[in-house]
Amino acid sequence: MNEKIDYEQLEKRIGRAHLRQRLDIQMYHSSRILGQGLTLFHFENLTFFHAFIHFVLRACGLFNRGNRNACDIQVVQNPVRIKGLPKAFSGYRILQISDLHLDLHPEITEALISSVEGVNYDLCVLTGDFRAATYGDYLPAMKGARKLLPRLKQPVYGVLGNHDFIEEVPILEDLGVKMLLNESALIERDGSKLILVGLDDAHYYQVDNFHQACENLDQGDVSILLSHSPETYRQAASFSFDYMLSGHTHGGQICLPGGIPVLTNGNCPRRLARGPWKYRHIQGYTSRGAGCSAVPVRFCCPPEITIHTLLG
Repeated sequence: MNEKIDYEQLEKRIGRAHLRQRLDIQMYHSSRILGQGLTLFHFENLTFFHAFIHFVLRACGLFNRGNRNACDIQVVQNPVRIKGLPKAFSGYRILQISDLHLDLHPEITEALISSVEGVNYDLCVLTGDFRAATYGDYLPAMKGARKLLPRLKQPVYGVLGNHDFIEEVPILEDLGVKMLLNESALIERDGSKLILVGLDDAHYYQVDNFHQACENLDQGDVSILLSHSPETYRQAASFSFDYMLSGHTHGGQICLPGGIPVLTNGNCPRRLARGPWKYRHIQGYTSRGAGCSAVPVRFCCPPEITIHTLLG
């Protein structure tokens, strides 16, 4: 698969500074362990530690069990009440898929494809990390996207994560995903509306721009924010979003019994690292993710795709 990217078109859309910052980090900084983004230590780039975990799990005879857990993707139902929700959107179902990492392990990708079949929803959102590594070739992940995305019912919206390259955007949009790069979309139903706002990555690339993303947001609009990482929760509350959907943390991925994460990757309180949460007036949900990062295993933290049912 050989892709030709129109960088001039991307620059017109997101601006020169935004594009240059992403490309600079992609070329020179994306494999670093220290010194980029809101979080100074980047566990996702600690490859020697990933290899050590892999070795220990195999030595203990736990790797195959963890891999089976990673392929057991749950469909989680999450009803959420939103004040001021138009009656036309009562019962509206949003399918959230996060942290797909489509090139890490083929069996997990196949399990994800199977998990979306037969799920009923009105709109689908993809909250980032389509690929497994933060550097190197992004095309294997796009090969996985070509298998999955045609299975999703339209409309489909998405944002980029800290693992994603800007070059993925035109490929994903050709596959039917409307990517929101500090942009918003109007969702209409029976004469009523809600606003979907998508941020570009705040965790690693630091290219999130709330002011730009909210340009078309009017006071009184019911609004839902897509932000790959929940660490933007304070800004989201300041901009009066009603609901925020995130991923990034994988819920810990490898947890102690009871779902207590050994490690979460994000600059936010642990209570925001998985499932529903609230901060001031804003409600949010952090997905455990559908895929895996670094090692294709999960313990005490099953993968998920999530149906958010909006209620007035």
